[in-house]
Amino acid sequence: MHKNLFLFSLFLYSCSLFSEIVIDPGEIFAIKVDDCPNIQTQRELFVDFAGNKYAILPAPFTKDVLVINKYCLPIKVNKKNFGESRITIENTSMVDLNKSDSERVFKESQLIKQSLNTYSEDLQPSLNFISPVNGIISSRYGKQRYINEKPRSPHLALDLAAAEGTPIIAPSSGRVILIGDFFYSGNYLILDHGNGLLSSYSHMSKIYVEKGEIINQGHVIGEVGSTGRVTGPHLHWSVYLSKQRINPESLIKENYFESLFNGF
Repeated sequence: MHKNLFLFSLFLYSCSLFSEIVIDPGEIFAIKVDDCPNIQTQRELFVDFAGNKYAILPAPFTKDVLVINKYCLPIKVNKKNFGESRITIENTSMVDLNKSDSERVFKESQLIKQSLNTYSEDLQPSLNFISPVNGIISSRYGKQRYINEKPRSPHLALDLAAAEGTPIIAPSSGRVILIGDFFYSGNYLILDHGNGLLSSYSHMSKIYVEKGEIINQGHVIGEVGSTGRVTGPHLHWSVYLSKQRINPESLIKENYFESLFNGF
């Protein structure tokens, strides 16, 4: 097993053996339903593994230690320094918005939020993800962003830099639920993988799928581009579980799905 994956698996504790689960922001963890019966009343992602049923849950992003008490045992989310990301955008109209652009951004954000609240039960999600593009990681999840030296929201996505026109594939099967040309995100789409697991793709040069289309893992959904607010061609890839943005980089590690159940 890869050393980093082994270390990460140490955070995934069985609730029948430990008094709390300790995990980093943006990671996911498993709780065996038999050990926590009340979790079945909640709207979460459930999977079967080795004859047992598990709830797959997200640790939200936080800048300080956070304890979650909504489950059968406390979930302690660590405080972690993800570092910084500083970019300069020459077109300042994309940074300091006028009234018209601000109104557009608000309308688009509401549309995106509505789509991300989707919870489809007719799709069976898989956590065996593959990378959506053959590129170089240019910005990791969690970094504190500075745009033109001004602090902005943390970067809760994975940026993969690649040449304009590089194919983007679906990392897992799903349904296309939103396509648009947005101020910040440029050519953009959202995939619904089922049961509260969704992913989004920003700054695409071309989109090859249509809203409502069900696609398989590995299907080409578009091409890398530099549309929207960018400094160069790349894919801005976000993944959501139960409305929380999780770390996409973890999902594409080797044997990641199986590692969730270490310790059970």
